[in-house]
Amino acid sequence: MQQRHCQNIIKHSNIILECFRGCFLKTTKLSETTFSTSLDRISQPKELPMESYDRPKDRTPKTKKKHRKHERKPFVTDINELKRRARLEKIMRNEVCEISLKPPENGLLVKKLIPVAHEVYSARNELLDIVPKLIERISLHACRVCGEVHVGLLPHGIRTCNTAGSLSSKEHSWVKGGIDNILPVVESFHLYDRVGRAVSHEECLEVDRIPAIVELCVQAGLDLPEYPTRRRMLPVYNISGRLIDFEKRFPQDARYGVNIKSFGFWEQIKKTKENLSQVPQKSNCLQDLAVQGMLAWDKMRSGALRLMLKYPVQTCGYCPEVQVGPKGHRARLCQAFKHQMRDGQHAWQEASIDDIVPPVYVWHVRDPQSSEPLVHSLKRYYGKLPAVVELFWQAGAQVGEEYDGLMREDVVVPDLNEEKLVV
Repeated sequence: MQQRHCQNIIKHSNIILECFRGCFLKTTKLSETTFSTSLDRISQPKELPMESYDRPKDRTPKTKKKHRKHERKPFVTDINELKRRARLEKIMRNEVCEISLKPPENGLLVKKLIPVAHEVYSARNELLDIVPKLIERISLHACRVCGEVHVGLLPHGIRTCNTAGSLSSKEHSWVKGGIDNILPVVESFHLYDRVGRAVSHEECLEVDRIPAIVELCVQAGLDLPEYPTRRRMLPVYNISGRLIDFEKRFPQDARYGVNIKSFGFWEQIKKTKENLSQVPQKSNCLQDLAVQGMLAWDKMRSGALRLMLKYPVQTCGYCPEVQVGPKGHRARLCQAFKHQMRDGQHAWQEASIDDIVPPVYVWHVRDPQSSEPLVHSLKRYYGKLPAVVELFWQAGAQVGEEYDGLMREDVVVPDLNEEKLVV
């Protein structure tokens, strides 16, 4: 009896070891093991589906999905995280105590980001100087109905024009494009005091509207004489949800009002051609210009992304309106889905980098010197690139690895007579 009892203990210990070994063994494939008191009833390890564990995140950029009119833009931060923050802020507002604020929430600048703001602004000026020179040498086409853009010698024949006023065949009506087609300007209200009150509906015609990327640089520490802004010397305090400012409204040592015209809003501000002419150019060679432009594009987007991690930017969930600052404006200008229920107010949410620097995606042309345009029946084999990147690529610049997934260079494009044989 004692010997049989010892054998049962050993048998049960082996069963437990087998079960725990199957549960905690770290292999590339997760396994599922059923616990039993008999070795015969131990189930074989089952491979779980791929969705049951985390996959490595794909870092390749993806084309922006076109949402329907009634769909809202995806949230940058998870909605559950936003709810958790709102509950926490509500609890802190009910308590009469000081809420500690760090730059830039307290009105002060983040000193380490001031050089980044200058780099982003200079990269934008360099980009605005290089792109027109490349457009003169490389053909740029735009649809006058839907705004589709194509970079290349011949416009493509892909029938995707499906807006009001388009042809029944959905073919595009091509005209010569310009810099505004590939580098659209997203404007924002210029705020004199970033932590002050929001722009009201009555003030929407009295406040300057400037490019959002420029407003982001100004709030991050870039000083432009034509766009004065308030630079605080003392921080702002938050007590029970209210901002308390101990600094004078207009300090005596303010220098940002010097050489500023009081009627600057009504006077048409000249485009920064004088500033653009001061940008040093190393060469007028087509490939050299493309390389410089590609570096400027990457520097502008990466720098703006770094600034947006500290300086918040708001966008409407249904329309392309953008406001740089901790909160959105109150101008009732939204005409998107269910704007009547919001009395024309925008549905503000956190913005992404594509909201202030929108990449206009175009079809990628593998052979710029080819005399055959892109065909509609083979569109699933073609890749896409941002219009600026496609322009630089056709001019001779090297595209980064993050765009390899969009270009789809590894996909072989069949001939028209072979397309029916493709599985």
